[in-house]
Amino acid sequence: MSSLQVVPISKAAANQRAGRAGRVMPGKCFRLFTKWEFEQNLDDSNTPEILRANLCNVVLQLKALNVSDVLRFDFMDPPPTDFLVKSLEMLYGLMALNSKGELTTLGRRMAEFPLEPMMAKALISSQKYQVVDEVVSICSVLTCGDALFFRPKEKALHADNAKKNFHRAGGDHFMMLNIYKQWEDTGFSQQWCVENYLQYRPLNRARDIRDQLLDLLKKVDIEVSSNPGNEEGIRKSILAGYFFHCARLNKNGSYTTLKNPHSVEIHPSSSLLEFKPKMICYHELWKTEKEYMRECIEVQAKWLAEVAPYYYSKTELRLEDDAKVKPRNMGSATAG
Repeated sequence: MSSLQVVPISKAAANQRAGRAGRVMPGKCFRLFTKWEFEQNLDDSNTPEILRANLCNVVLQLKALNVSDVLRFDFMDPPPTDFLVKSLEMLYGLMALNSKGELTTLGRRMAEFPLEPMMAKALISSQKYQVVDEVVSICSVLTCGDALFFRPKEKALHADNAKKNFHRAGGDHFMMLNIYKQWEDTGFSQQWCVENYLQYRPLNRARDIRDQLLDLLKKVDIEVSSNPGNEEGIRKSILAGYFFHCARLNKNGSYTTLKNPHSVEIHPSSSLLEFKPKMICYHELWKTEKEYMRECIEVQAKWLAEVAPYYYSKTELRLEDDAKVKPRNMGSATAG
């Protein structure tokens, strides 16, 4: 889970920032804390990223390099063992590792992509549903973060309306696909981006990433199929990689995650905020004052039994509940 928390700066980072003041001419650095605070409470250096970040991709790449025992690997900054164990469990759940901890054929294909393992699994799964072209576009836009739109203060209403024009039933992934396809139809026009309050640089980066992914798909012998009308196939492809990230709507309008149940909410920027589907698959959780699901897509519980039958129990899926009355304003994903 991504967490936006305010933490103290380190001494090394503070000194580095002070150096920037005198980079091109003499300058002064004013620090908004006391000398005692600096000397007594600040760490000497930042915590290495490997001790803070998701290690799933690191473990996958180590396995691809034939490192059999990642728990005993000689890291420069050894991460906590439980972080590595959780990464191994996740890769096993994605079927990238077998019961012996060895890389599977699927795992070797996943390791070819410069993507997080869940996204790589979603992309590879799109071959089964014949929607590779659509899912590769979605993955490319997802990798560029959430900075697609800009919202000038003096034109906030126009920017909000422009964003709503891209909304599509079913969730944010379809909105991203819609944006990319419309931009592609204009010949990748920068002026079109300006007119629709879209940032050109992130989209152009998504275009470059898409070209790279298409080359890698050829390398792993995946033919680029296309069926934009197969929305169920697109949903199932995403779900095949992100089945860990699912939440169910409660009668009071809140959501609860299926595994390790806790309360989460749809992020205010999501196109599904007002629609409230019965079940959501989300790209990531962001924790600020609340835990928010970002980049959400509507799915069905019975699809989880198809893409991850080994991960969820019948009790967790509660398939019998699908026939019950829905809370007000709740949607349901279209079944094909």
